[in-house]
Amino acid sequence: MDPLEIEIKFYLTDIDPIRNRIIELGAICMGRFFENNIRFEDENKSLMKKGHLLRLRKDSKATLTFKSPGPASDNQFKIRRELEVEVSDFSIMNRILESLGFHKKQIYEKWRETFVSDSTIFCIDTMPYGDFLEIEGEKEDIRNLAHEIGLKWEKRILANYLGIFSFIRQKLNLPFSDITFDNFENVEFDIGKYIHLFEAGA
Repeated sequence: MDPLEIEIKFYLTDIDPIRNRIIELGAICMGRFFENNIRFEDENKSLMKKGHLLRLRKDSKATLTFKSPGPASDNQFKIRRELEVEVSDFSIMNRILESLGFHKKQIYEKWRETFVSDSTIFCIDTMPYGDFLEIEGEKEDIRNLAHEIGLKWEKRILANYLGIFSFIRQKLNLPFSDITFDNFENVEFDIGKYIHLFEAGA
């Protein structure tokens, strides 16, 4: 069986108190890096139709990831099957995927600061449209640590960053599909006014 990615995220209005609390809980900072992500698709859009994600990421290393739907629906956590491998050359892997018939469908960027505590991973993500915390690990650990950080469980978000952007793009009738800091430089939008639409509730 493929490994499962179990996670939730929270919208952050102020990073520092959350970051400090994560450190107080004993999590170790693994650094902050800029990420360039490329989402690939084929000519029939079969990946999107199946709920699959094929992604090539470059930060401090290069990583190829394939995600597919989890074994069952879950309204408490976002659960996906995930296969991931580090590759030695970002550009060559990009060319391999394109040679196999995949094309660049979407680029998305973020700054990510990662913290690790036992088997739980905390990621403070600065997206072009807002700041978020992702917590990935085992279900019970995620729930307990979210509570210890001081986050309200009903405020958790199960949508992914691409889904949130899709809402923003439609709301503002944006002419671009890539989630880059350059594209958002002159976009005035407060995601905080709409974040309740993505919260999973109790």
